[in-house]
Amino acid sequence: MRRVLITGGGAGLGRAMAEAFVAAGDQVALCDADAGAVAAAAKAMPGQIIAHVDVTDEDGMIAFLDRVEAEWGGVDVVCANAGTGGPVGRIEDLDYAAWKACLDVNLCGTFLTCRWAARVMRAQGAGLIVITSSTAGLFGYPLRSPYATAKWGLVGLTKTLAMELGPAGVRVNAICPGAVTGDRMDHVVAMESAASGLSPEDVRAQYVQGVSLRSWVSPEDVADTILYLASPQARMISGQILAIDGHTETLVP
Repeated sequence: MRRVLITGGGAGLGRAMAEAFVAAGDQVALCDADAGAVAAAAKAMPGQIIAHVDVTDEDGMIAFLDRVEAEWGGVDVVCANAGTGGPVGRIEDLDYAAWKACLDVNLCGTFLTCRWAARVMRAQGAGLIVITSSTAGLFGYPLRSPYATAKWGLVGLTKTLAMELGPAGVRVNAICPGAVTGDRMDHVVAMESAASGLSPEDVRAQYVQGVSLRSWVSPEDVADTILYLASPQARMISGQILAIDGHTETLVP
């Protein structure tokens, strides 16, 4: 039985990860900034550690992570998944506070999570950290500069932590999902439609056209990849940036 911590685990990708690990017989601790999503997750997955915490709240995160450490005594898998899409628009039109808020959730929240995971896993001499980046962390992304900047930053963090923690027996990888079906991408499509003047249908068509497999990704596709990374079969995979996207050719319309 693995001990698995997931940030942003109340809905979307994080919820799919949590459900996949619970179905595999593992213990799960998750946090999410959405109180409604936390309540729904607690009802669906009784017996797990589920908390209403914003990853940008250092005191809240310390309390949550201390609780997990006290109850479990360690952790085997940490999915630093919490993120936000940020504002959409040309850089000259973006609000500075919105820019910083996007980086705060995606980068600083991941820092707080990984800082704790690194200490705990180094002490126990084993563990896996999976950081959720994006295909936006591999390409430029018109009208989404703060999001792309944050996701590129997570790639650099992944590579660096793999070097720092590898000698201690800790693996660190990043996943780069493409366009994932669900409420979050519905919201992104609506924002991009408003910013570009294209219809939502045209925005969706552009996403599909830019992918070799001409398809969107499901949350389950992502969760299955993480289950593999957490398996003994993936014991030599570290420092890797794994795209789960059907092969993105371009993010430029």
